[in-house]
Amino acid sequence: MTSTAPASSNLRRATISSVLGSVIEWYDFFLYGVVAGLVLNKLYFPADDPLISVLLSYGVFAVGFIARPVGGIVFGHFGDTLGRKKMLIITLALMGGATVVIGLIPTYEQIGVMAPILLLACRIFQGIGLGGEWGGSVLITYESAPPARRGFYASLPQIGMSLGLVSASGVIGLLSWLLTDEQFMSWGWRCAFLLSGVFVLLGSYIRTHVSETQDFKQAQPKAAGQARQALPIVLMLRRYPRMIFACMGARMIDGVFFNVFGVYSLNYLTQSLNLPRTSALVGIMLSALLMSCFIPFWGHVADRVGKARVYGCGALLSALSVFPAFWVMHSFPGQLALVWLAIIIPFGIFHAAVFGTMSSLFSECFDASVRYTGISFVYQVAGVFAGGMTPIIAALLTGLNAGNPWLLCSYVLGIGLLSAWCARWIGRHQAVGMAEPAFAPATAR
Repeated sequence: MTSTAPASSNLRRATISSVLGSVIEWYDFFLYGVVAGLVLNKLYFPADDPLISVLLSYGVFAVGFIARPVGGIVFGHFGDTLGRKKMLIITLALMGGATVVIGLIPTYEQIGVMAPILLLACRIFQGIGLGGEWGGSVLITYESAPPARRGFYASLPQIGMSLGLVSASGVIGLLSWLLTDEQFMSWGWRCAFLLSGVFVLLGSYIRTHVSETQDFKQAQPKAAGQARQALPIVLMLRRYPRMIFACMGARMIDGVFFNVFGVYSLNYLTQSLNLPRTSALVGIMLSALLMSCFIPFWGHVADRVGKARVYGCGALLSALSVFPAFWVMHSFPGQLALVWLAIIIPFGIFHAAVFGTMSSLFSECFDASVRYTGISFVYQVAGVFAGGMTPIIAALLTGLNAGNPWLLCSYVLGIGLLSAWCARWIGRHQAVGMAEPAFAPATAR
């Protein structure tokens, strides 16, 4: 009884700290994506052609994704050698500090080319911070949970993504509603970035009261014996070469689908279909709220029927839903309720099956001594191509097709089929992957 109670108490603290910290981190990261096509393209990347201005703004958005593998590798290394908890506190401070600075950067008109340069630097620090954050927040709950419920508990930090998007969209939407366009463009949008400073102080306090996981502690003698021979990333690459590529392929639909619906759709609805900014933001917020409910649901289902099976089905449903969703948005832009449903159902329900099970699916592919490095590597490296480039690809594909979204939909379908196949491979080879020939000698040394 006495040993169970402390474990249960720490699981609650770990879950709360992971969810709240994840919300803050994703709020910071998504804030740029929400305002990129609305504000930053005009204030920091002025151009005669609006498309060029948007592409430049989204280019800096992509840089954040490119920086994320650096954070994943660096913080993954120290997370596997020094502990999950310490890295979570550092990544939160790094991410929040960069976000606050973005809210203070003068515009291009005020300081010229230094404005986009400073914005780019802050975006790099944001990417590094988030690159280290995701793996730690997932593992602190996954490794603290009972084995039979790890799918459910590992899904809870994933709610931070949807709630972070809700928070970012909600704050921008509220400011857009309260302020005139002139006030919002002049100073209103900056308030959303400065608010991050308060969130960081709260999140850091909570994370200092979480205990380190037993999985990490038990892996330390093994990891200590290997430290003189190879870094965690080297051990990971030796042990799991096939599994790494499979996980990266499975990850693709998550990044592509999310950024099509969560980031690019805002620009598509406001610029191509001329919907009011607030109406478009409400649709994204509603879908993210529904996603927050379905993420733990799919995590629970994954514990019952299998994580790879739920992930693969979610990938297929997400990919197939993009055609009817964009057909509705393109054909009925004046029917606001239909437009919202076209975003809410694919994004809030189908994508939740992917994102809600991804954390536990990937975590089960690596042993504890390299797990932080492993899941961070596959998630962040694949995210460069799956997430960071998607808004640019989406803008180019719709632009090439005279504003029609069908080339973009075909691209998403192809990605979905690839990810579903990779998820099936993981489900069939996961047990084999944990016992690859390279694995046994590495752990024995």
